[in-house]
Amino acid sequence: MLRKGRKVSGRGEMVAANYAFGPVEDDIIIKHRLLTRTTTTRGEPPLKKLQRKFTLFLLEVEKDEDNFNDCAKLSQALLQELSTFEIPLLKSKAVIDANLREKENFNELKDEINRQILQVQTDIEDLKKQLVESKIERQHKEECAAIRKLISAQPPRSETQKSITELEKEIAALEAENTAGSRLLELRKKQFALLLHVVDELQNTIEEEQKSLIEEMRMVTDEQKSGMEDASGSSEAIAVD
Repeated sequence: MLRKGRKVSGRGEMVAANYAFGPVEDDIIIKHRLLTRTTTTRGEPPLKKLQRKFTLFLLEVEKDEDNFNDCAKLSQALLQELSTFEIPLLKSKAVIDANLREKENFNELKDEINRQILQVQTDIEDLKKQLVESKIERQHKEECAAIRKLISAQPPRSETQKSITELEKEIAALEAENTAGSRLLELRKKQFALLLHVVDELQNTIEEEQKSLIEEMRMVTDEQKSGMEDASGSSEAIAVD
């Protein structure tokens, strides 16, 4: 047995509530109440009450006695009970219809929400693409701004062209000077080669002159030796005589 405390509306005290059935038994009882239109555990269920009045009416009709008044009373009671039993049925039907309409509205709302979710997801993807494109465009703008800044920091085109012209003139002058230097160097090379040739010729001439001088000196020495030998021979011949 389960025991729970529940708070009574309008009072600040707690009273104990006893539940003699478990969840499974409660489901069976609730289902039975719904089927038999029983809304309370006390008193006779409406369906049984209707069945009892119908049985009484049927038994009274089957009697052979002159009981028209009793049959009319029982018929009126049965009709009244049918009307009473029909009212909850109509209420239940109205509730069912309202629930069905509410379910349809809920399904439509659910479909609309799903459609909006898909639309939002599509919008998010589009916004992501736009964000990426915006970042790329912003990067390009920053790069263009940096290039414009570098360009603006440079001198005007006229000054640049003037500097280029002056540099071209200097280059042309240097090239002319280089050409003249090359020609002068080539001339100096030729002159130096000629000088070396002259030096070689002079050196050869000096060497030949030195050889001729040495040869002449040797010949003079030989002649002197021969003269001295001839003089000695003559002196000896005179002495012998």
